Amino acid sequence: MTATPPNPAPEPAADPPAPPPPAAQPVTLQRLRLADPLRWLLKGLQDMRAAPGIASFYGMCFWGMALVLGWVFRTRAEYVMSLVSGCLLLGPFLAMGLYDTSRRLEAGLAPGLGESLTCWDRRLGSMGMLVLLLVVLELLWGRASLVVFAVFFDTGMPSTSGVLQALFSPQNWGFVAVYTAVGGVFAGLVFASCVVSIPMILDRDTDALTAGITSLRVVLDNQAVMLLWGALITAIVALSLWFWGAGLLVAGPVLGHASWHAYRAAVSPTRSAAA
Repeated sequence: MTATPPNPAPEPAADPPAPPPPAAQPVTLQRLRLADPLRWLLKGLQDMRAAPGIASFYGMCFWGMALVLGWVFRTRAEYVMSLVSGCLLLGPFLAMGLYDTSRRLEAGLAPGLGESLTCWDRRLGSMGMLVLLLVVLELLWGRASLVVFAVFFDTGMPSTSGVLQALFSPQNWGFVAVYTAVGGVFAGLVFASCVVSIPMILDRDTDALTAGITSLRVVLDNQAVMLLWGALITAIVALSLWFWGAGLLVAGPVLGHASWHAYRAAVSPTRSAAA
């Protein structure tokens, strides 16, 4: 008898091809109406009432930042700009915690302080680029402010009390007008680049460039609404600074939650989120 040759070992099956990465979904903007900012504030107040513990924590953080800034301005005014840079680094991360809380409430999930404090950990690269942009704008803002002071005060930089006297002196209306105009330009740039970019990074995990460009598009396409929204934010924060900034305990969380709803109103949700 002839021996039957053993069957050859079967060749291992080839691994299935890896699925292609999901295509980036286009960003679709929505038209806004002048009444929308008031609705955002009402929704922000509702979110604060729905998660009072989380809102209290972030309100205390905002109030603490205001107290430190006020103390430094009264005692060591030369360090104010450095401290403002630190606030620009910390502020977006605090705001993102409020956005995460509103996002969870919107999805019917129970928000938690721990999740809100760490919601940015997987988006650190995009947030880092956006914060870098904010710091650069702040440094340019500070340099422009120094130039304005140098032009109007050729005897040297005034003290803290000298700055306050200059602001309220009728003889320095030219200085006040130029200083306000320069500050308004940089404040507008910061607002335009961040009004929806930070919540967009949280929601879509997009890159900082796309989020910043989208934010600028929202402002340019809805100039009247965004001007009203910026004016409301400025007025609310200014009023909150009275009584040692205690109003920020409420105003800070409400504005944070409202900013999430501003993003939701301005940028159409992704297909997965809308499903």
